[in-house]
Amino acid sequence: MTTLEPAGPNAEQIQYWNELAGQKWVALQPLLDTQLSPLGQRVMERAGVASGERVLDVGCGCGNSTLDLARRVGPAGTVTGIDISTVMLERARQAAREAGVTQVRFENADAQTHCFSPGSFDVLFSRFGVMFFIDPAAAFANLRDALRPGGRVGFVCWQGLQRNPWMHVPLRAALPHIPPPPLPAPDAPGPFAFADADRVRDILSGAGFTALNIEALNEPLSVGGGQNLDETANFLVHIGPLGRLLRDAEDDVRARVAESVRDAIAPFATPQGVRMPSAAWLVTGQRPC
Repeated sequence: MTTLEPAGPNAEQIQYWNELAGQKWVALQPLLDTQLSPLGQRVMERAGVASGERVLDVGCGCGNSTLDLARRVGPAGTVTGIDISTVMLERARQAAREAGVTQVRFENADAQTHCFSPGSFDVLFSRFGVMFFIDPAAAFANLRDALRPGGRVGFVCWQGLQRNPWMHVPLRAALPHIPPPPLPAPDAPGPFAFADADRVRDILSGAGFTALNIEALNEPLSVGGGQNLDETANFLVHIGPLGRLLRDAEDDVRARVAESVRDAIAPFATPQGVRMPSAAWLVTGQRPC
């Protein structure tokens, strides 16, 4: 498969998800899906994804959410997953083949600039895939045109770092061992780019969406997919803000950080794995008729 060229407004993100993050997410895919799938399911329910509908899954990654959507729309519907990561889409296509799901297809493209057929989808969905656009207003305007009049949008995105202990607690535990990270601009592309609900509302309304609803979604997560304490600590040093900080760390530094992270998350350990609070926004809206 040809890798999407790192060009256009999101060139930096294309490079990052193809050269650095994609392989890691493929390796951790079963654990990440176990952790995040319940939140994606909540969005599908709020958006009312139904049998026979045509759905676009933005930032579909390894395809878990795409296959969940396919089960909801059934054989009479279709689901298109779009992502900038070639390696993650390879895994998505493999998963679809293994599941025998034929009403899905995948596009290796940038949703901000891709030329969709106008009005070709009933629902625009995303599970933590819309926070990485360099120009989210332009991206959502492009995605709006891909919806039919009256079509719906539904996605989930993270609230701020401080409201997500599953990311904040490990990061704080690591700071005695590594230099503190520079503070990104609040609207910089990344996991917390949509932390401000007012900004999300402004972006979507500016892109032409109406009937907007932004609901706080505060649920405990099965961090690391229900693994034991040691395995979960190792998982957390490879993903999220901490994973980025440790990308080039020496093995001894990573080991010390993992030990500190283990101690920090120990109070959240349960017989079913490590359960930690999370905070997200569940966002729904509509393209006007």
